[in-house]
Amino acid sequence: MRCHWDEEDVWFYFEVDAEGWVTRQIELEGPERIPIAAASLAEWQQACDTGRIDEYDSRFGITAESPVSEWEGHDPEELTLDEFEEVWESARRQIAVRTS
Repeated sequence: MRCHWDEEDVWFYFEVDAEGWVTRQIELEGPERIPIAAASLAEWQQACDTGRIDEYDSRFGITAESPVSEWEGHDPEELTLDEFEEVWESARRQIAVRTS
């Protein structure tokens, strides 16, 4: 799913599990849609377990901390998995180039 936050001109893309928890999240900022986050909950948990959470957060950001069912004022547009993957792969490539 995706939604737009007008105030900051940020597009949010979410992959959610069956319970509504965000498993992957992408944030694209401005008219050029520059990736400012492309976080995976599984990677974030692994970074926590290995003491590398600050490094992970500064590079990829974090996922939402509550399930989508608890969000207010949120009108998402549904995406296919292929559509999400295309945006995910592009965002991760751009972040990798920028931070390497």
